Amino acid sequence: MSNLANQQCQREVKSLSREDINDRLGQLASDWTQSDDGKSISRSFKFKNYYETMAFVNVVAMVAHQQDHHPDMTVGYNTCRVDYSTHSVGGLSDNDFICAAKIDGLQNI
Repeated sequence: MSNLANQQCQREVKSLSREDINDRLGQLASDWTQSDDGKSISRSFKFKNYYETMAFVNVVAMVAHQQDHHPDMTVGYNTCRVDYSTHSVGGLSDNDFICAAKIDGLQNI
């Protein structure tokens, strides 16, 4: 698990530079991708069934609540796409990468 996963989201954040974004993307699972406009990151997760998908969604919701940083999620029968961006800065902040790293850690449970 990356060092990002051990950090906590902060209330006061700033928009990250392209260099900072690339550095932090390198600390996440390789499945995370940056949007074409550079303002969000996303990853799709695949599961065996609906039950596992919903269990994952609930754990992501718990992380979001604990960190007070909430992703957009698109949920299907056996898939979930998670999108992070920081609306208050109009792009990406450390909070997006911290939460993404925490979600990466769920795969090891």
